Amino acid sequence: MTRPPDRLIHRWAILGAVQPVRDVTASAPVDRSWTQEAVRRLLADANRSADTHLHKVNLPGGWDVDLYLKDESTHPTGSLKHRLARSLFLYGICNGWIGPGTTVTEASSGSTAISEAHIARLLDLPFIAVMARSTSPEKVALIEAEGGRCHLVDDPSAVYDEARRLAEETDGHYMDQFTYAERATDWRGNNNIAESIFDQLALEQHPVPEWIVVGAGTGGTSATIGRFTRYRGLDTRLAVVDPEGSAFLKSFAGEGGTGAGSRIEGIGRPRVEPSFVPQVVDRMLGVPDAASVAAMRFLQSRTGIRGGASTGTNLYGALLLACEMRSAGRAGSIVTLVNDHTERYCQTADADAWVEQQGLDLEPYDRVLARAWDDGVWGG
Repeated sequence: MTRPPDRLIHRWAILGAVQPVRDVTASAPVDRSWTQEAVRRLLADANRSADTHLHKVNLPGGWDVDLYLKDESTHPTGSLKHRLARSLFLYGICNGWIGPGTTVTEASSGSTAISEAHIARLLDLPFIAVMARSTSPEKVALIEAEGGRCHLVDDPSAVYDEARRLAEETDGHYMDQFTYAERATDWRGNNNIAESIFDQLALEQHPVPEWIVVGAGTGGTSATIGRFTRYRGLDTRLAVVDPEGSAFLKSFAGEGGTGAGSRIEGIGRPRVEPSFVPQVVDRMLGVPDAASVAAMRFLQSRTGIRGGASTGTNLYGALLLACEMRSAGRAGSIVTLVNDHTERYCQTADADAWVEQQGLDLEPYDRVLARAWDDGVWGG
């Protein structure tokens, strides 16, 4: 073996002894066997669930504008939020935030909490949903039927801090859908809602829609769809519909970032949530609450599809855009969502007494909807 030059030997002597490596083991190591089993259960849940239906709505002939409704109410927990809940749990588990026996808390307007309660029970985890006291009784009952506990507050803006406080009190994990919705979902694909829509449109006359119309609840769905279309190089534009009292549209218009909150459960928030990404939104449409409720009922009368009030918001915006396309002589397709089922609103948006109590006049919007649907002319 060749002897190192004298100058190197001298240098090593100056450096002295080699310092030991500092080695610190995690103080609370993740139970990898539990994590692996939890992920398996969640992937099995996804594997058991066929994709949701994409309904083609029969608009009058000669329009050359096709309208599709992706029916997210057919998920095991009955709403669009089933996808989000599964993604949030996978995100929390794989980040090491959720482990055996972790109490999971969430701030919700109801549907996300129903789906999260279902998944928490699948994983044998305690679950607490923090919601406004005005949340529909049907949603409260569904959460409790899934084994979750409902913690109701009088002030809707207090749900965030209360959910965080309960997580700290129980040494649990605050899921925080409003922050993590756009992070937990893989917007490049992996069976997200955008990929599903385009796969199902592949054999249609207009496979790349002119518009996709969604509401902003967490902002996660609009962020996923907007990013996906850019990633795939698609010309589809994204319209976000927003109900009265919501902060999203005001912020998008540069008019501030707070609102009173929404009567249309599941969409519209009193603040702009961290998961909302306005840069991927092409257009926002403010929809009156009476229009949302009228459109919910109109959809059922014309098609038999029973969606909730936020589905009505979607439909109202989609029909406006369809009429614009027809007026401009543009052919193409529009896709929007059935967010959840009417049965969750038997005592609120689907009840005449509630509509009267809220002071909502549906009749003018019934006329707008009928004219749009039958004649392709927008009068709203």
